[in-house]
Amino acid sequence: MSQSQSQLHNKKLYGTATVGTKGQVVIPAEARAEMGIASGDRLYVIGSPEGGFLGLLKEESLDSIMQHLTEQIESFRVLKQDKDKE
Repeated sequence: MSQSQSQLHNKKLYGTATVGTKGQVVIPAEARAEMGIASGDRLYVIGSPEGGFLGLLKEESLDSIMQHLTEQIESFRVLKQDKDKE
């Protein structure tokens, strides 16, 4: 698979994984290396049953997303307060 075939809008297909009898999945080595995933890292499993999507999110990424959302909520709160004062 060429680079252009495997990447879509900065997304990458790393290959396939097989689910073992205990539900375990091995993340391809290239994906672990590029995403900085090491043994013992905590990953959150996210998905959409309706869309058939299942993904992994590093704990640090979730922390970063939550921080960003918290900041955005605070910004909207300040904007609303300013609007209410008018």
